[in-house]
Parts: sequence; structure tokens; C-alpha cells
Amino acid sequence: MKLLVVGDFHGIFPREICSLVKKEKIDGVVSNGDYLPFAFRKLWFKHCYGTEQELWEFIGKKKYRKLIEKEVRAGERVLKALNALPVPVVTVYGNVDRSGNEDTTDFPQAKGIKHWEFEEMDFFRPLVRRYSNVHHITYGLCKIGKYVFIGAYGSSFPGRVKSKAYRRSKKKLDALFESCKHENVIFVSHNVPYETRLDKIGNKAHPWAKGRHYGSKIVRRAVDRWQPLLHVGGHIHEGRGMQRLGKTLCVNPGSVHEGKYAIVEVSEKGNVKVKFVG
Repeated sequence: MKLLVVGDFHGIFPREICSLVKKEKIDGVVSNGDYLPFAFRKLWFKHCYGTEQELWEFIGKKKYRKLIEKEVRAGERVLKALNALPVPVVTVYGNVDRSGNEDTTDFPQAKGIKHWEFEEMDFFRPLVRRYSNVHHITYGLCKIGKYVFIGAYGSSFPGRVKSKAYRRSKKKLDALFESCKHENVIFVSHNVPYETRLDKIGNKAHPWAKGRHYGSKIVRRAVDRWQPLLHVGGHIHEGRGMQRLGKTLCVNPGSVHEGKYAIVEVSEKGNVKVKFVG
């Protein structure tokens, strides 16, 4: 099976993907999510990162709502383009995809923290359901040919392993792997495994994060325990590359909005070859 591995679109769908699928005789596309642009990135890091504040508290609800609606429309254009491909697409959601979910951490609720129903809405699931060729597998699975694809999110940072949210997500993930332990499994998550060469934050990042390993602990532990044939992740754009963890080859294709992706070929004998493009 030959797979085109992509992710971190951030509102951009390179048209060359269409010709590449045909030219390379791709059997399926695997996406690690992040369809929305996150165009307000600088504002969010300036006012919100590491605080209890929400961006809408600074720019106002009306302006924020328009901003998010524009983001969702851009993300849908990418999903629509993927849906039109002549091969099946498997995906999980990313941290900017407005999924309304944080799966590995119970955040302490500070006194006086403000909530807004719109901010906590799940935009992604209703969106992806419109496209029958895009198979959403976050904490789910699907089978294509001889391979089972199991999906997870993994949060945008390592996660708290003693939290109730982490334990709930781990239970779901272990049940999926247990049900497929005799299958050829390809594991897909938004974030990459923790403490690898694929998850180290670059020096241009926020001072709180630069130079740190910011991969997912739940993804790392799933790979270490279940040893799937292949793991596909992303999120850490500068962590592009591959690394073997036991029997599992882990691949971070880079960010497709920067023109980077990977072609992964899996043989019937379980051999995996990776070619990075862009």
C-alpha cells in the first residue's frame, strides 16, 4: 500500500496533491489534521498563551465569532478538496480544528474564569460528516485493504498522565488496539510521540516552549505498548523526519501548508519505505 501522508494544512491545499496522487499511484491519504488556518496565532500567543484569558475577552465576542466562522470556512475548503480525491482519506482532528475537546488533561478551573458556549462548540465533527470520502477516526478506526487505521488526538502538549481525561482517553485507545492486536495497524494522531527527535520545539517558539519536547505522552505510551506497524503524526512542524521506536516507524511529514509531505510505502511483508517531498 502506498500512502500520501500529510497534515497541518492551516487553510492551504496545494493543488499539486491531486497530480501527485495520480502520478505516484497513491492508494490512500493519511492526514494528521489542523485544517483551520489559525490566522490569529500572534494575537493568541501575545494575550492568551500560559494564562487563563480567552482571546474573545480581548477582541470582543462579535469580532471573535466572525474570525472563527472565517477559519471554519477555510478549513472546510481543504476538507472538500480532500474529499474530491480518487482515493480514500483517513484523518484525525488537530488542535486548531475547533473540536471542542481536550483529551489528556483536566485543566484546573481558576476562580472567576469566564465561559462562552460558542468558544466551546465542536465545529469539526459536523463539518467532516459532510464528506463521505474523508474517514474521521479520532478514537475510532477504519479498515482499508489489509490495514487497520486507529486514530487519536494526543493534545497539543504532553498531557497529564494522572488526570481523569488522560485515563479516559487511554482506556479508549487501549480498547481499540486490543480489538486489532492480530491486524496490521497504522496508528494516526495529531501530535507525535513524546521525547523523540520528532517533537522538539525550535528556538523561534514562545520562550516557555522553545527547546522543549512537546510531543504526546499518550501517543508515546501507545506506540511503546502496542507496537503498530507505522505511526503518523505532526503538530511539531520543525520536527519533520522519522524515528523507529521498537518495531514501529514513526513519521512526521512536516507541514503541508509549507509544501511538505511524505510518501510512505508499506509492503505485504511489513517493510516500510518513506520518501519526503518538498
